[in-house]
Amino acid sequence: MERNCPNCDQPLRVEALFCGNCGKKISVRNMDVENSSVRNVLLFYVTFLIYAIVSWAIYAESDSLLTEILLETVFVLLTVLFSLFDAKRILALYNSTYITWRSLVFSIVFPFITAGLVYFGIEYLNELLDEVSYNLFYDYIGYENSFFWAFLFIAIIAPVFEELAFRGFLFNQLGNVSTPQVTILATAILFALVHFSFISFVWIFPFGLVLGYLRHKYKTLWLGMLVHFIHNLLVLMIEYYYFNEGDIFTL
Repeated sequence: MERNCPNCDQPLRVEALFCGNCGKKISVRNMDVENSSVRNVLLFYVTFLIYAIVSWAIYAESDSLLTEILLETVFVLLTVLFSLFDAKRILALYNSTYITWRSLVFSIVFPFITAGLVYFGIEYLNELLDEVSYNLFYDYIGYENSFFWAFLFIAIIAPVFEELAFRGFLFNQLGNVSTPQVTILATAILFALVHFSFISFVWIFPFGLVLGYLRHKYKTLWLGMLVHFIHNLLVLMIEYYYFNEGDIFTL
């Protein structure tokens, strides 16, 4: 794998110990870390891509509550397993040291904007493309205590473990081999692609850019989790409101 000198940015051969342009010594340890990170990124994405494909196939055959619980459990376990390989650095992201009042207010207000734009924007796109709108509560209506399960899977598990997976493990690994800007961009693209929806990509990609920026600037996962949680919860409540014909209090 080709790489560049960290001092003068000139291309280097894999086996190079010194830069032929500026003479800087190249750390073998850094090369090992970068090679390991590239492998980890590929393994991570292939694993979650396979998981997404298998999940889609299983849902097509069975949409029972047990199936949902099992698949969500696998997703959580995969995320935790990957995170254990970088546990020290990931645990350090669960801090509030660099969080400011401005970032906190933004993280609360921003998802109110995105939730409205996403819900009504997708409704508009569906009408424009002559597609049938699909209310996500149809996936849970057959379950006893349907709102509880929808809340658990959409507003709790997704924000907590998707942030851990993409802005935690994946962000750290890509950060070992690229600049912060490229890392933010790459994690946003991969985050959007794994959702397998062209229409969703339109909003998930920029949404992922904001989450990546918060992760980088404030060195924490808390803000991304907060934004993700509020956004998903608001979309869930809007979906439930229309599903229940305007009665949001009958949970």
